[in-house]
Amino acid sequence: MEHVKKIRIDLETALAALPWVDVHTHIDAAHLSARGLDDILLYHMSISDLYAAGCGCGARLSENRTEDEAVSRLEQAVPYLPKTFNTFIAWGIRIILEDLYGWREPVTRDNWRRLHALIAERRDDPTWPREILKRAGIVRSATELWRGRDGSADDLFDYSLEWAFFSRTQCGQPDIPLYELERAWAETKPGIPLPVTFDRADAPPLPRTICNLDDLHEAVSHYAGLIPYGKVFSTATHFSTEIDYAPVTDAAMSEALRLRDVATDKQRDVYASYITHALLDALSPHGSEMAFQFSLGAEPLPHESASLLRQRTIGQLAELINRFPSVRFVCFLSSRHANQSLCTLARELPNLSLAGYWWHNFFPGAIRHVFDERLDMLPLNKQIGFFSDAYCADWAYAKAVLVRKLMAEVLANRIDSGQYSFDDAVNISRTLVYNTPLEVLGIRLKK
Repeated sequence: MEHVKKIRIDLETALAALPWVDVHTHIDAAHLSARGLDDILLYHMSISDLYAAGCGCGARLSENRTEDEAVSRLEQAVPYLPKTFNTFIAWGIRIILEDLYGWREPVTRDNWRRLHALIAERRDDPTWPREILKRAGIVRSATELWRGRDGSADDLFDYSLEWAFFSRTQCGQPDIPLYELERAWAETKPGIPLPVTFDRADAPPLPRTICNLDDLHEAVSHYAGLIPYGKVFSTATHFSTEIDYAPVTDAAMSEALRLRDVATDKQRDVYASYITHALLDALSPHGSEMAFQFSLGAEPLPHESASLLRQRTIGQLAELINRFPSVRFVCFLSSRHANQSLCTLARELPNLSLAGYWWHNFFPGAIRHVFDERLDMLPLNKQIGFFSDAYCADWAYAKAVLVRKLMAEVLANRIDSGQYSFDDAVNISRTLVYNTPLEVLGIRLKK
């Protein structure tokens, strides 16, 4: 055991010296690092921990929260920290606070304001987020196109098109695929996506309504025509497991449009599948310019989501991916049990690759399982080893540290068993966290 432990420690050190590419984040150029303790302690995965422990609010914080909102939510959350100390995300919080801010005390009602101020002192220093990413070994990150803002962080970012979600359900809104398309139809450039949980009751009316197939195809063409193919390297969208992705005829879509005012989930499936196929038709000529990244296996709950995925969805997505061979599909999977099935698809579909450990898979048991299984089932150019899904550089750092620990653990056991040499393990890691993202997604390193 001591022998394996030494290999693991040496591997972790070697992995920390590698260049890493973070292929999916939500880091915003307007606030690259944490603005205060709220951005660290109330990252949405930590909010779920606290809500499960009994904290009264499980909703995400506002994107542009006021200081009053941040303070109110922190006051509410801090008393529940002892109940969540055991979790993996809480470990990530401690890594951030200790490594980046030199804070080694438990966070309590008596000291959290001091810590909040300490973190806030660094938020306006433009060198600090770059230093954080340098310490993480992250040489390039990807974020949503709209979060690039004024281009001031273009030295850090490549961009994904996370705009409209035509195959993501919203509770009680069976016509949501049409609404998403109408919303994009009304815009003159790619905009901000709807939240994971969206209530249309408070949204302003849209200027145009899709009434027939001509409207729908005009809207899809408008959407595809606004994509800045030279600026974005991928989409970032979602496939809900509740939707039936079977091909839809024009006649069936026309009938579903006629029933929009009384639509049920049956019509929702028709809308989503028809629009998805129409969009992929429009994107097919651009397969070499932009990958189609999609998430899978997380379904909406009142505040966040749960890991849910039907086997039938996996089969239908296999058929869908096979219909569009010129489109490069990259899957972010949030369902541990489905990893083996997705690996079998990636083995047989040349245009499907798998990436990282998304949302409900970002826990040690799932990361070990997914990484271990993919090593045996997939060639290195069909899997991407890391993305953080972080909203600030601080969390990208923590997740890189945590993933390195688990990758080193899995690889150390393989070295001990004789499958790999130490150099093999390091070379495999470099390929997964650096070479494959560049090759599969076309991430562009800036000099």
